[in-house]
Amino acid sequence: MLSRTADHLFWMSRYMERAENTARMLNVSYETSLLPQSAAAVEAGWEGILSISELLPSYLSQYKTISPRDVMAFMVKNDNNPSSILSCLRAARENARAVRGTLTTEVWETQNQTWLEVNRMLKSGEFERDPGQFFEWVKFRSHLSRGVTVGTMLMDESLYFMRMGTFLERADNTARLVDVKFHAMQNDFFGAPNFGAAQRQGGPSAEIAEAVQEYDFYHWSAILRSVSGFEVYRKVYRDVIRPERVAELLILRPDMPRSLHASLNEVVANLKLVSHDAGSDTLRQAGRLRSELAFGRIDEILATGLHAYLTQFLERVNVLGVRISREFLMPQTV
Repeated sequence: MLSRTADHLFWMSRYMERAENTARMLNVSYETSLLPQSAAAVEAGWEGILSISELLPSYLSQYKTISPRDVMAFMVKNDNNPSSILSCLRAARENARAVRGTLTTEVWETQNQTWLEVNRMLKSGEFERDPGQFFEWVKFRSHLSRGVTVGTMLMDESLYFMRMGTFLERADNTARLVDVKFHAMQNDFFGAPNFGAAQRQGGPSAEIAEAVQEYDFYHWSAILRSVSGFEVYRKVYRDVIRPERVAELLILRPDMPRSLHASLNEVVANLKLVSHDAGSDTLRQAGRLRSELAFGRIDEILATGLHAYLTQFLERVNVLGVRISREFLMPQTV
């Protein structure tokens, strides 16, 4: 396969996955912002969305304050934001158009129709009238794109590069989500003045403890719902939602579709299928990262520091993406 063709297929899938991930995060933040909470907590939640995507400086260069309306507009339909849902769907469609002859008719029509429909919805104001419904539509179109791809494409290198792009993007996004949300959770209550004062006086009051427990439930539920993991958590653990188990589910569980472990399993499997050298450095690096997830323990990760672990993971995933680009694809700047 020509490297140019592989490059377009790889990035078509990455951009579609990125659009879905952005819709997931925005939908959960939108629903969470409707719960009773302080204005500072609401602002911190929306700032976290920008931090996950490393877009805070870009946002602040265009908007004066962090507000739900402005953040959603920036992340959904801002042409100057290359990671907005509109920009991602445009990039996915343009990459698909460049390799139209490689795709089945069903795959191309799905990508093209998604692009046409999102423009119609944004122009008609459907997003502003019901943001939740719009985010569900984006998720559905991404699911449809993956399903049509698997169901109609020949199982050859074209499909393998598309799958590789999807799961490399998913691993990156899940790691960012877990890192930012866990950090926010540590600061929201345990960094609050009333909680610190209560600890100095011999422990938090029953009212504060109850508030923390209630906040915990909604916070961790929101994180799980953002990756379609709430029902999975209940089925796997059959217990109250606990932070260490949420981390284990999203990092180490190979049977959780959006976990880091499951994503790397797919990346390695498809990398093997396109690699002609079983001892290639790219495949070796991917296999090592996958092995560490396969044999890792959540207590060890938490003991050494979750933030440090995820920061290192993101760096290694980024390096892996660069290696894949150099070995198989046209060099491209994200």
